[in-house]
Amino acid sequence: MTAPLASPRPSPLAQYSPTEHRPLAGYATLVAAYGAVLAGTVAAARATGCQLPDRVGAADVAIIGVATHKLSRLVAKDKVTSFLRAPFTRFEGETGQGEVSEQPRGRGIQMAVGELILCPYCLAHWVATGFVAGLVFAPRGTRLVAATYTAEAVADFLQLAYHAAEERS
Repeated sequence: MTAPLASPRPSPLAQYSPTEHRPLAGYATLVAAYGAVLAGTVAAARATGCQLPDRVGAADVAIIGVATHKLSRLVAKDKVTSFLRAPFTRFEGETGQGEVSEQPRGRGIQMAVGELILCPYCLAHWVATGFVAGLVFAPRGTRLVAATYTAEAVADFLQLAYHAAEERS
């Protein structure tokens, strides 16, 4: 008589979240894509003779930091950019100041992309990398674009401060 077959052991990935779908393979794909973009950027800089800077100045870090905040939030939350997120998300409602609430949808890579593009903190890695690459390949244009988003972020904070002041009076 043969022994009964033991049930197969769940994979370590399946054990990560046994009760809720987590798109770990999708996350791995996005991390690999980010790494490939980063490696491709460095390779392109070398191939074109662009020199990587020894350091990035404090003014560039500040302007890129604020611009990254604004552009990440614009992509992740703005009403007008919802068409970019629509293949990966589901609309839930408006949240004020031109922003909407959405949830990721689907499974696998679709869900992973949905989670990425709904999270301004997650998008910031990609956006900041784009701005820093821009400093290598086209510093003047990059500073101009970054200044535009920085000015928009400052204007947003002033609008919110003005609104708060109106509410108090």
